[in-house]
Amino acid sequence: MSSSSGFTTCLWFDGNAEEAADHYLSVFKDGKIGRIGYYNEAGPGPAGEVMVVEFEINGQKFIGLNGGPQFPFTEAISFQIHCADEEEADYYYDALTKDGGEESACGWVKDKFGVSWQVIPPGAIDLISDPDPKRAAAATAAMMKMKKLDAAEMRRAADAA
Repeated sequence: MSSSSGFTTCLWFDGNAEEAADHYLSVFKDGKIGRIGYYNEAGPGPAGEVMVVEFEINGQKFIGLNGGPQFPFTEAISFQIHCADEEEADYYYDALTKDGGEESACGWVKDKFGVSWQVIPPGAIDLISDPDPKRAAAATAAMMKMKKLDAAEMRRAADAA
C-alpha cells in the first residue's frame, strides 16, 4: 500500500513557523502559502496564535508547526538543492546564509531558523561518484576542504589524479 498524495514534511519551529514560511517563499520563487491553523482554547499554545502553516516550495509540501523549543533542528535532517548552474548555487548559498544563517562544510548551510540545506552545484555528485576510484577520491578530498562547493576545483583535483 502506498500514499497516492505524496509526503508532507513537518518542520517544528519555536513560534516562528509563519515567518519561516514567508522567508522560504522569498528564497524559492516557486512557492505558495496554504492553510494557516490557529491554537484555540484547547491549547496547547495560546489561543489565537499560529499553530501550523502549510506551504509549498518547488513542488514539495511542508507544514510549519509552532511546537515550542523542545525539539530544535539538527544537521541529521537536511534538504538538498541540486542547482542547474553555478549562478543558481551561489544564489541559494547566499540567500540561505544571510540574516543569521551560517556556512558549514561540504556545501551544507544552516538558515536563520536552523534548518540545514545542501547546496549542490552541477557535476559535484558525478565527481565524487566517478567510476575511477582515484578521480572520485581526489574530488572527495578537495570537497572535504570546502565550505561552499566549487565543482570546477573538484574537477581540477579529479583531473590531476
